[in-house]
Amino acid sequence: MRAARELWLFLPPRRRREQFTAPYDGAASLGHVVQALGIPLTEVDPLVVDDVPVGTGHRPPDQATVEINPVPRPQRVPGADGFVLDVHLGTLARRLRVLGIDAAYRNDADDDALARQASEQRRVLLTQDRGLLMRRAVWAGAYVRGHRPDDQLADVLDRFTPPLHPWTRCTACNGPLAAVGKAEIADRLEPGIRRRYDEFARCRCCGRVYWHGAHSRRLDPIVAAARSAVCPRRR
Repeated sequence: MRAARELWLFLPPRRRREQFTAPYDGAASLGHVVQALGIPLTEVDPLVVDDVPVGTGHRPPDQATVEINPVPRPQRVPGADGFVLDVHLGTLARRLRVLGIDAAYRNDADDDALARQASEQRRVLLTQDRGLLMRRAVWAGAYVRGHRPDDQLADVLDRFTPPLHPWTRCTACNGPLAAVGKAEIADRLEPGIRRRYDEFARCRCCGRVYWHGAHSRRLDPIVAAARSAVCPRRR
């Protein structure tokens, strides 16, 4: 078998080389063989047997040469309506929301709930749990590369190049923001905020109020970097 270098992170060290042999009983599907190696099928496209692209249900003959290729980037997921993130990716979820990307997240969601939500709401499941991605119930998913939130965000943007609409989502609940008059929410503002700012937005779901203050300005470099990375590739 041959696995592209981009997929070596899923393989045990002894198989991280240009070509290796994997056990095969002649009955299992190629998809089963690939996942038994530790590679989620969400990360693979296409599979090639003896220079011919095949599906995950294919059963290769003995001594066949199997090539495992990574999903091409940018990846398009027809019918997808946003993302859902597992409990370990809370900072990434908030950064996606800052960029106006629909990112569902709960810090108490278990694997069953995540798989179900991804399927029922047609969301791409983002996780660093390979076992979760291998569940049959997962409709669409992606393994997020990187340990730091900056690297994780860069990976998701590079893989999916989603449209960006910064400052249009609530970072707390993912709801849409709408402009609101200062007078309407004046009683909720501290005196210093009332004096210094005039433009505000409010979440239509949870009611949280936003303005482009010091905290938001700290996120401006993240927004600028995301625009530089995504916008040219979407033209």
